[in-house]
Amino acid sequence: MFGRLIHARERHYATRETNRIVRPFEWGASFIKEHVNGDDPRQLFRQHTQDVMRHSEEFYRLPPVTDYQLAGEHLTWTSAIHTPSVENNTVHARFFPALTKKGKDGSSQEKRRAVVLLPHWNAQPESHVDLCRVLNRLGISALRVSLPYHDARRPAELERADYMISSNVGRTIQSVRQAVLDARAAVNWLVEHGGYNSIGVLGTSIGSCTAFLAFTHDERIDVGVFNHVSGYVADVAWRGISTRHVRAGFADELTLDELREYWLPISPFPFIPRLLKMRQRPIRFIAARYDLTFPLDLSRDVIAEARRHGIPLDVTWLPCGHYTTGETPWKYLDGWKIASFFRKHL
Repeated sequence: MFGRLIHARERHYATRETNRIVRPFEWGASFIKEHVNGDDPRQLFRQHTQDVMRHSEEFYRLPPVTDYQLAGEHLTWTSAIHTPSVENNTVHARFFPALTKKGKDGSSQEKRRAVVLLPHWNAQPESHVDLCRVLNRLGISALRVSLPYHDARRPAELERADYMISSNVGRTIQSVRQAVLDARAAVNWLVEHGGYNSIGVLGTSIGSCTAFLAFTHDERIDVGVFNHVSGYVADVAWRGISTRHVRAGFADELTLDELREYWLPISPFPFIPRLLKMRQRPIRFIAARYDLTFPLDLSRDVIAEARRHGIPLDVTWLPCGHYTTGETPWKYLDGWKIASFFRKHL
């Protein structure tokens, strides 16, 4: 009975918005390769996946960022990825610094803690701001980074952040890669310009995916909390109730197996073994038992894969769904599970 009630709430939230557009299928090869000269798109994307999986450290390598600008709480810089949408090429973030505690001798404490927050798909500008302030009360600074095509980064022709995850295969790859590099640039600013020496990352939904990819490619991140987890971006887009319009855009142009292969470079699952080559760091996976956006079996599979590799993993299951995580009382439980983990381990 309780599960049916939560599922009904989830379906209500997923269908209440009327501005979801079914966009036509596009390969978008130009988003992953500069010069495309009549190449077979299936072979091109298959080769791209093979190349990235052999050298993912190059794919997710952050070039130097030289134009950070902090005005009040508003931090901007030029994204490492250049896209056709001019607005999207400037990264926007909000910085919430915690008060620096003083030691008994009057000097600042040696450990300076900060968390990079990556919100969910189509998050509003104020999403996660309350959590930033909760972290501040725990003595942890927070840097909330807007995802590609969100907030001030959204082009005028869009009502939603449709270009982040879409039926354009190549642009979705570029968008998630951009989000990962933006997250790494945020870490860079905290370390090199903010003087922080204990860094955490929090991602929610698609932000969880990009946060995990950053975590597996940047050892400067000391703690990771991944809020709603799934192993494959393709499966979520294909099966989740929040992305039905994305699935409709693919129509019969390709299969789920093909899309999973092409989007493997932006999916957490294949990068789990990288953690074995890195220093051990605290990780918390948060999943929802009645999630229809990140279907339950996908969350269980990625948790099982991490444990199969012997990755030390803290797992929390919320008794709600994807959307209902934002309802009372689940939002407070979720917030506590996030904040308490950073307070303990960061």
